[in-house]
Amino acid sequence: MNPAFEILAALSFCHLLNDMMQSLIPAIYPILKQNFQLNFAQVGLITFVLQLTGALLQPLVGLYSDRHPKPYALATGMGFTLLGMLLLSKAGSFGMVLAATSLVGLGSSIFHPESSRMARAASGGRHGFAQSFFQVGGNFGSSLGPLLAAFIVLRNGQSSIAWFSIAALIAMMFLLRVGTWYQRSGAMHASRRAHAVRHDGVSSRQVTFAVLILLALLFSKFIYLASLGSYYTFYLITRFGLSVQSAQIHLFVFLGAVAAGTIIGGPVGDRIGRRQVILASILGVLPFTLALPYANLFWTRILTVIIGMVLASAFSVIVVYAQELMPGRVGMIAGLFFGVAFGISGIGAAVLGVLADHTGIYYVYRLCSYLPAIGVLAFWLPRLEHLTQHGPDISPVIPELEPAAE
Repeated sequence: MNPAFEILAALSFCHLLNDMMQSLIPAIYPILKQNFQLNFAQVGLITFVLQLTGALLQPLVGLYSDRHPKPYALATGMGFTLLGMLLLSKAGSFGMVLAATSLVGLGSSIFHPESSRMARAASGGRHGFAQSFFQVGGNFGSSLGPLLAAFIVLRNGQSSIAWFSIAALIAMMFLLRVGTWYQRSGAMHASRRAHAVRHDGVSSRQVTFAVLILLALLFSKFIYLASLGSYYTFYLITRFGLSVQSAQIHLFVFLGAVAAGTIIGGPVGDRIGRRQVILASILGVLPFTLALPYANLFWTRILTVIIGMVLASAFSVIVVYAQELMPGRVGMIAGLFFGVAFGISGIGAAVLGVLADHTGIYYVYRLCSYLPAIGVLAFWLPRLEHLTQHGPDISPVIPELEPAAE
């Protein structure tokens, strides 16, 4: 069965718009820091609120929608993001900034588990490819945020953020069409039936142990990415004396590398096995992260591109691996792992901000460089590829996808 490319493209495009708006917030930290006289701890608190809002709700949204799929939940969630963009453009206090970012986080908490479920439904069995294709839209969107902040918000001020609410409106129109496909194609009813499926080749104890390992790997990956996503511009400005605009462009290049790594990871996982990709992505990046704090500007550019590509190849593979580990819990797994990623990023940004205030941003990068060593835990993950090939099919069958792709 072939993937429903029209649906996957719509979901990936909306993921681009969603994460573009979300990444705009960290990208305008220099403006917010100056306008409201913030310290690094308060900057970290903004990320904490943004990420934790999504982290707390995403698993609950996914768990509920596994049992009660809602075809138009995606469009509703995007409406919260639209309101958040408008409020942020008019925010006159630090409290209003936090309220606006919480609305954006709420929108993401609905968007990610539901759109991940629909991407799997439209995969035609190519789950790694579909998840990567969906995820890469978000990564490209994340890379666009700093670039648009540098050339639009930095030049025109905080009020220009209101223009980005148009992106949310466009996304809502696409998501309404996706919701109609989901309701009419039969995928929604198949999702309800798949809720009862379980993987007979792995015991409950093995599942629990594997999930704990995957969460530890996410901790390693997203704490490190939080150090780059939230503070890379400050690191470049402080250590190399770059301008704010130049630092934003460097951040765009790094996030572009993250996008490239994401699209590679899923298809490679489909071919050679997800466990192998997870191991190579987390543990394999360790030599480069250890070298980064001691590199000059030229090698900093090279190393961050390598780090971004290699680390990013893991996330979509981890999500699909966990969905195969617990079939029938597609929404809950997507919500849990996206939520944990958001939460870890938020908590990590806040803690790293406090640490940077007390020890300096350079010390933070030296400390974080050891985090990928946690990737050694991937050696203890079960080999699901063997179980899938020689045991029962663990993926729910979603009918009537091909006509929807025409």
